[in-house]
Amino acid sequence: MAILIVGGSKGIGEQLLKNEFSNNSIINFSRSAPETAGPNITHYEIDVLEDELPDLEGLQSIIYCPGSINLKPISSLKEADFRTDFEINVIGAVRIIKKYAKQLKTADNSSIILFSTVAVAQGMPFHCSVAASKGAIEGLTKSLAAEFAPHIRVNAIAPSITDTPLAAGILRNAQAKEKLADKHPLKRILNASDIADMASFLIGEKASAITGQIFNIDAGLSTLKI
Repeated sequence: MAILIVGGSKGIGEQLLKNEFSNNSIINFSRSAPETAGPNITHYEIDVLEDELPDLEGLQSIIYCPGSINLKPISSLKEADFRTDFEINVIGAVRIIKKYAKQLKTADNSSIILFSTVAVAQGMPFHCSVAASKGAIEGLTKSLAAEFAPHIRVNAIAPSITDTPLAAGILRNAQAKEKLADKHPLKRILNASDIADMASFLIGEKASAITGQIFNIDAGLSTLKI
């Protein structure tokens, strides 16, 4: 059986690929090839919003990693910004799920993992475009978990800011990292392994009773005030 990682060439997706490739067959969809390579990794250079999706066999899990960080006051956001964020975060995921869900239904312990953001649970200024699209992801997660039960488990992970290439413009230097870390109860910035390890757990046998959940991996930011 194989794991489909969408967006496995960078950040959390790349770390997931590293976590899983030694024990599983991996299929990666991304617009550039991942640095990690091996005989059990198959890469497709694909734009999941534009290109025809290939037929695949033997899928057990889908992990959809693409996301966006578009932080502006609403007065500076255009309607096109909302459409772009929604397409990246939601429509891409929907295209993948519609294409491959039938396969997952025939696999044992099949699973779909999507990604939200802490900004859905905790209101944050300048996050309205990304929070709106990720809020849709949380609704999609719960709706699909109900629709696909008992055959496919569907869960989402909602991180705080994570030290990946996508966040490089925000975590631009040590001072910026320290300032943002101080806002978190655990006084740290997340790294790709924090999130990838959770995703790896959720697709595994030990999580076989977990579906329809949103997991806040955010160093306590969404629930604690210290």
